[in-house]
Amino acid sequence: MLLSLYTVLAAVAIGLLIAILTYRSRVRADFTIATAAVAFTLPSVALFGFLVSIVGSNLLAVFPVLVLYALLPIVRNGIVGLQSADPNVIDAARGMGVGGFRMLWQIRLPIAWPVILAGIRVSTQLTVGIVAIGAFVQKVGLGTYGYDALDNLGSVNTQNKAIVCILFVTLIALVFDAVFVVIRRFTTPRGARA
Repeated sequence: MLLSLYTVLAAVAIGLLIAILTYRSRVRADFTIATAAVAFTLPSVALFGFLVSIVGSNLLAVFPVLVLYALLPIVRNGIVGLQSADPNVIDAARGMGVGGFRMLWQIRLPIAWPVILAGIRVSTQLTVGIVAIGAFVQKVGLGTYGYDALDNLGSVNTQNKAIVCILFVTLIALVFDAVFVVIRRFTTPRGARA
């Protein structure tokens, strides 16, 4: 659970920075989203295996892969959200002397927040599932039950271990989702909650 949380926090920091740096140029934004989408299609088990061959079977083999997979929804929603500000609102803000950082912080980010939060929410759900796959490398967490079930096919407790893995990973995903429902409720104006 903590690994999921740290992964999402790192992905939010990196993903929003990438979105902020690329949203103004349509070409850069499209290239960034396409690159993140291609990275998302790489097989996670193969990436885990590749990093294990370089750094060994430890957290350094798991964390970068998790962050990579968590980036796509955050980057895509960040760029789309920042680009979605109504041009009339932007022109009105410019007419009132708002520019640069203030435009980003006071106009674009608040308008983009519901879209960005949705990306973070999706990213969190993906991360919880991929962390369980990471048990093949790190051998810690709830994914170890799934790993043990596959490793001991045909034994007495195989199905029990698999069910425990499925139930608890699903439970953690639902808890994180409920947290995001509460965050959205308290950070998004009522009119923006579609």
